Amino acid sequence: MTSSGWLQIVVFAVVIFAITKPVGIYLYRVFEADRQPLPRTLGRIEHGLLRLCGLRQPKEQTWVQYAVAMLVFSAMGLIVTYAIQRAQGSLPANPQHFAGVPAPLAFNTAASFTTNTNWQSYVPETTMSYFTQMAGLAWHNFTSAAVGIGVALVVARGLTRQPGPDGAKGVGNFYVDLIRAIVYVLLPVSIVVALVLVSQGVIQNLSAYHEVTTLEGLKQTIAMGPVASQEAIKELGTNGGGFFNANSAHPFENPTAITNFLEMVAIFAISAGLTYTYGRMARDQKQGWVLFAAMSVLFAAGVTTTYWAESHPNAAMHDLGVASEPGNLEGKEIRFGVPNSALFAVVTTDASCGAVNSMHDSYTPLGGMVPLVNISLGEVIFGGVGAGLYGILVFVVLTVFIAGLMVGRTPEYLGKKIEAREMKLAMLYILVFPLIILGFTGWAAVASYGTSSLSNAGPHGLSEMLYAFVSGAGNNGSAFAGLNANTDWWNIVLGLTMLAGRFFMIVPVLGIAGAMINKKTVVPGPGTFPTSGWLFTALLVAVILIVGALTFFPALSLGPVVEHFQALHGEVM
Repeated sequence: MTSSGWLQIVVFAVVIFAITKPVGIYLYRVFEADRQPLPRTLGRIEHGLLRLCGLRQPKEQTWVQYAVAMLVFSAMGLIVTYAIQRAQGSLPANPQHFAGVPAPLAFNTAASFTTNTNWQSYVPETTMSYFTQMAGLAWHNFTSAAVGIGVALVVARGLTRQPGPDGAKGVGNFYVDLIRAIVYVLLPVSIVVALVLVSQGVIQNLSAYHEVTTLEGLKQTIAMGPVASQEAIKELGTNGGGFFNANSAHPFENPTAITNFLEMVAIFAISAGLTYTYGRMARDQKQGWVLFAAMSVLFAAGVTTTYWAESHPNAAMHDLGVASEPGNLEGKEIRFGVPNSALFAVVTTDASCGAVNSMHDSYTPLGGMVPLVNISLGEVIFGGVGAGLYGILVFVVLTVFIAGLMVGRTPEYLGKKIEAREMKLAMLYILVFPLIILGFTGWAAVASYGTSSLSNAGPHGLSEMLYAFVSGAGNNGSAFAGLNANTDWWNIVLGLTMLAGRFFMIVPVLGIAGAMINKKTVVPGPGTFPTSGWLFTALLVAVILIVGALTFFPALSLGPVVEHFQALHGEVM
């Protein structure tokens, strides 16, 4: 580890801290203020789209109505994206004349982009046409991110709003939240980011692929495409799907240190800002900073561990006389080096993005374990846009309940009592995640059609399988890259994993919001556990780690932990 590497990491952390408040204020104005920004331009677009949807005077919805609207919208998007892939051979913007995508892969991809996962079992530049990339996949990058933001706002409203005069209050309107997220946030910011990326060398065109002859006289195909526009929203919306198979390690997607830094900032920007927005909604800014602090502690622990692990050479190279000073450079781009590769790996798995600028499969056992742990903790370390906020708020509810038991009185949060219904829904949310992951991983580990796709045996092979299901259920989309997931079984099972990891967890979260929004607040008493200080922050971090450790430690012990000790004893990784 070097001072230069630490300086780059610290600068990134300082920038995220600096933009959290202004981003949070802007998001609050967009979704909760009486008057949105730029009403003469963006406001007219919003109202025009609402009228087009038949919503001239949109009304507040109950949590059930909101959930049904969200599920129906997502289902229709999945069907349309599936149809576009199947028919892409006869659709426009297909200069390479790609054929229609096979049904299992089309289902997997449609489920992946609908759920904000962007897992890719295919090579994009040889499988998807420009029309499919733009009208199907990039379009989902906007809508799935907007859905996540909307759900986060619903949970925040449920916890912070006071009941109306009649004792009932809505949680918002799905279509209003969706359109505002796209019109005021995702689309304008993506345009700016895309232009900056183009200025740095990220390509943006509709050209046919170029056939060139190398200096050695060999023929090579250079893929083209509208990359910058998709790159911007894939990072800002924490989607992660690359236009190229190498993702953000490809020089056409991420050519310079500037683009690398900008992409990492874009990944964290909205998720960090939403914590400040939540503080505004709670009318107590300390509540938002508690969430930011808990996320930051977990982020710092992850990046420190990964940087330390990757600063050590691969143990298999130790006796080969290879220079070890730079650390483990296998699978990393020299233009980024160890510090920016380790930082990017932590950022992208903290934020449920899935974009990668290095191959996690080539990391040291402990270095590769950190991205796996980040996702396993439940998408709460900043997390996907929206998903990070509503995920950590579920842990807040659980932490408040535990704290209430500790002080011997009914647990309260922001003056509202946490009762049996909310706890049942919170535990359902927490238990669905490991049930999906460990159940499918166990199935894959004992079935020939599961293990036949592995490129490694032993503990590393288990890590590849476990990472695939953790990434799918956690809607992250990154992979260890040693698993051939483009088989019928893997495509179907991972598609179901992604759908379950998204919607089986969103519905209980919306249920918590519906249960909390109509509760009257009570005046805090001497026994009320404070939720705005460092003590609650520490307790929140502890609960997240304990739940994650109790759930996944046995599986991690059989994978990266065993592999680490094998490396210490000189066994080749």
